[in-house]
Amino acid sequence: MNKEEFIQEVRSAEETLYRVALSILRNEPDAADAVQEALLRAYENLHTLRKKQYFKTWLVRILMNECYKIQKRQKRLVSYEEYMQQESGREDPCYTDLYQAILELPQEMRTAVVLFYMEGFSIEEIASITGSCKSTVKTRLFRARAQLRKSLEDREEAIC
Repeated sequence: MNKEEFIQEVRSAEETLYRVALSILRNEPDAADAVQEALLRAYENLHTLRKKQYFKTWLVRILMNECYKIQKRQKRLVSYEEYMQQESGREDPCYTDLYQAILELPQEMRTAVVLFYMEGFSIEEIASITGSCKSTVKTRLFRARAQLRKSLEDREEAIC
């Protein structure tokens, strides 16, 4: 893959990368940093890509690793009280109930939901990206749907 092909593939995956990073990090500046770092690492390690058809999957996996690195770094730097204050201040009334419910899911479930429903990856691709087996991905999606259903029902009852 040459430089022009790389740029073209990155542009087609740009929105996906940003949404995946945002779903993991929940912070726009950190998500943007993760995407940039992932793109840099991908370009530097382009020679390790075995098949061009798996470029997007390969790139999302690199991005997720970058997101996890940022999370580890943040855990060492931010106190618990400071973190809780930041999280409570993030509630934006513009987000839908479904989006809020997705954000409340545990990280593994949230990542599977975003990759499957928002980005259109198959269960096999998600298993490859996350390093899980297909049955694990299916289980996470099943449990996430159940948890989302319950959360949305609770919100509806609270409104009525």
